[in-house]
Amino acid sequence: MHASSPARAVQVRQAGPADAALLATLHAACFTPGWDAGAMAQFLAAPGCLSLVAASHGKANLQGLLIARLAADEAELLTLGVVPGQRRQGVARALLAAAMTELRRAGAKTLFLEVADGNAAALGLYQSFGAAAVGRRPRYYAHGADAAIFSLAL
Repeated sequence: MHASSPARAVQVRQAGPADAALLATLHAACFTPGWDAGAMAQFLAAPGCLSLVAASHGKANLQGLLIARLAADEAELLTLGVVPGQRRQGVARALLAAAMTELRRAGAKTLFLEVADGNAAALGLYQSFGAAAVGRRPRYYAHGADAAIFSLAL
């Protein structure tokens, strides 16, 4: 599974059981607080969980991660993060496109996700894929921001 952006090649691959520490490192670089290796190991072992890693030049330049969970014909995006120095270069787009393809292949018809109201880059990304707002969770995030809930047809 490979996706590319106009700026440069973004390689997306599925993470395996040995990648728990790698996913934790990536998540901590993207979010505070980050999820630890134990949490990542649980996702990697869970049936119906899709974990993706993006890098350019193999493992030399780690760029981001995506974790989604599938249940019946619905999927939920649990996290999508791009390390700060790699943002605005098509990494999130490549991860989301690869996830949509894999989730569709696995039988998902809809992908649900939450995004903080003030996260204009993420809102723009999801809307560019056709995501539609379907709800709201007041003060959902630790910093007090509301979460907009989106549905994306696969």
